[in-house]
Amino acid sequence: MKIATFNVNGVNGRLDILLRWLREASPDVVCLQELKAPDAKFPYREIERAGYGAVWHGQKSWNGVAILARDADPIETRRGLGGDPDDSHSRYIEAAVQGVLIGCLYAPNGNPAPGPKFDYKLSWYQRFLAHAEDLLATGAPVVLAGDYNIMPTDLDVYAPKRWQDDALFRPEVRALYADLIAQGWADAIRQLHPDETIYTFWDYVRNAWGRNAGLRLDHLLLSPSISGRLKRAKVDREVRGWEHASDHAPAWIELADA
Repeated sequence: MKIATFNVNGVNGRLDILLRWLREASPDVVCLQELKAPDAKFPYREIERAGYGAVWHGQKSWNGVAILARDADPIETRRGLGGDPDDSHSRYIEAAVQGVLIGCLYAPNGNPAPGPKFDYKLSWYQRFLAHAEDLLATGAPVVLAGDYNIMPTDLDVYAPKRWQDDALFRPEVRALYADLIAQGWADAIRQLHPDETIYTFWDYVRNAWGRNAGLRLDHLLLSPSISGRLKRAKVDREVRGWEHASDHAPAWIELADA
């Protein structure tokens, strides 16, 4: 079972990129972020013609998450996180696919920090941590995949000193990611590639792609009940080099059959 996460940075504006990658990579499950489209504008027909069922949680111009399943319809189990009835951001959706519970997330950026946006990021993560703990308590096989907007360690950023005060790398957010791991989640990339420099994001400015000045923002976390099935973990970094590409590349894992 191949499960991927891909921040598409505009699902309609980069639909050709998404459809090409789906054809070439043939993932079984895909978590998409930054749809930047309301529910009514999600390109369901085109994705269906590509062989995928979908559930999605859109928002005009910003945010938005979706889960695609090849030759199947994901069974939606949750839309949004609890704990804040005033939070209108489309940042989390969850569905069951082929016996695995898939959580797709697009965490807040949080910049500038400190400030209200950073405070929202911290509070959002507290709610996410609470839900992640509840998921672990079920004992179900769970994958939490998406754009976490956190570089967990120095290995995940091309110039750590330059990013020390950024909301993606401040000690508070790295501590939150460490709290997730302490709950029992396994970072798939680091489980198989503990010491390798691997990025999933390259900014559009300052020739970041050409210089390989990247960040690892997109993560797939596995519950203990499924982490033993992990066979491969990779980033399709070449997709970032395609014309009109997203600033993120797809990251994916391959799981052995149960």
